[in-house]
Amino acid sequence: MQILLTGANGFVGKALLESFCRDGHQVVAAARQPVASVEGARYLPIRDIDDPQAWRRAAQEIDVVVHTAARVHMMCGSVDDLALYRQVNVAGTLTVAREAVAAGVRRFVFISSIKVNGEGTPPGRPFLADDTPWPTDAYGVSKLEAEQALSKLASATGMEVVIVRPPLIYGPGVKGNFSTLAKLVETGIPLPLGAVKNKRSLVGIDNLVSLITRCIEHPAAANRVFLASDGDDLSTAELLQMLAVARGRPCRLISVPTGLLHVGATLVGKKALAQRLLGSLQADITKTRELLDWEPPYTVDQGLRRCFETHMPEREQQ
Repeated sequence: MQILLTGANGFVGKALLESFCRDGHQVVAAARQPVASVEGARYLPIRDIDDPQAWRRAAQEIDVVVHTAARVHMMCGSVDDLALYRQVNVAGTLTVAREAVAAGVRRFVFISSIKVNGEGTPPGRPFLADDTPWPTDAYGVSKLEAEQALSKLASATGMEVVIVRPPLIYGPGVKGNFSTLAKLVETGIPLPLGAVKNKRSLVGIDNLVSLITRCIEHPAAANRVFLASDGDDLSTAELLQMLAVARGRPCRLISVPTGLLHVGATLVGKKALAQRLLGSLQADITKTRELLDWEPPYTVDQGLRRCFETHMPEREQQ
């Protein structure tokens, strides 16, 4: 199969590139910076995601586009954030997709985000793939708008669109909040999170790659939205304990009432961080499992152990 992979230098893109080539696919690896040499891949420099001519050339003789390229880092909260996200995540995505249609590409796999669903779930009420979207930040809004535009394009042209919404992605090479937690566990510093009983869905990079690989070929994936996860939701306290075991370090947790933690975080301007650490965000992957005949091939424990195989230089997506 001929695959055009965008964002081939990113955390998810690198893992997909290695996996696709290992499976014998021929990959056009599109990125702004050169990618590591992988047998079966051809690097394509893309300086501007809005350049239709570059994508027109890239999409020739391609069977499937897997679009991971996106603006993912959070800005400073200015009123211009949404416009910046839209430029890449909506307009840029549509440029790639339109040229894919023109080149006769049969399927377009779009890596979206659980943020399209929202920022949190009540206890015992996980997000479903077909829930009404409720994004609350610029990144989530831009991903939803991209999904909607791709769906319209699919209806108008017949190109199949598959949308995958992962929660926080972890694995060797990840950075951001997950990396911070792992480093705190390594220090052995007592953490005041022992009383946290939330539930959050995560997805290991190997499980996500497995799911995306299924989405490039499975007939039932066409024009569907799928949520991703490891299938085993954890509280923050449980995650810290499992990270400690994976690293071979003791986990020192202090039980502080979550109400006090919320108040303290709000007072120091860390309300969003508190939501991630103390709130719940669950993704129900029943639809993913049943329609795609897919199960996460790796356990959370296996995925967490993989995190310590290398350092963590990349930013995680959500």
